[in-house]
Amino acid sequence: MSRLALIDYGSGNLRSAEKALVRAARGRVEVQVTHVPEDVLAADRIVLPGVGAFAACKSALDARPGLREALDEAVRGRGRPFLGICVGMQLMASRGLEFGETPGLGWIPGEVRRLRPADATAKVPHMGWNDLVNPHGPELIAA
Repeated sequence: MSRLALIDYGSGNLRSAEKALVRAARGRVEVQVTHVPEDVLAADRIVLPGVGAFAACKSALDARPGLREALDEAVRGRGRPFLGICVGMQLMASRGLEFGETPGLGWIPGEVRRLRPADATAKVPHMGWNDLVNPHGPELIAA
């Protein structure tokens, strides 16, 4: 059975992510919540969750001895499939500019910046449901 490492570095809605992954795996993949570098290196897939600020998440990740290096080796060195959720995805960038400049994992060139909407009344971040409206008509929306 293949193994998925769900990285526990003290950031993110870990239990919700674990429940969702276990349900999606339907018993075909073992989901292991871990911060142990050897577990990450042994995993077939890796998920990095994250909630909060870029700098805080990166600091928490770096505080786990060997974890950053294991992620680099597993994902970049061995090509293991990787999913970053929320700030976990943002950490793949070169740097984050939230509350100062913080180096990211550097896997994707670029930086994470605060969104500044053209409409000053727009709420950022926006969480919730929206309607999808195709201005060209419903026949152009693929099923």
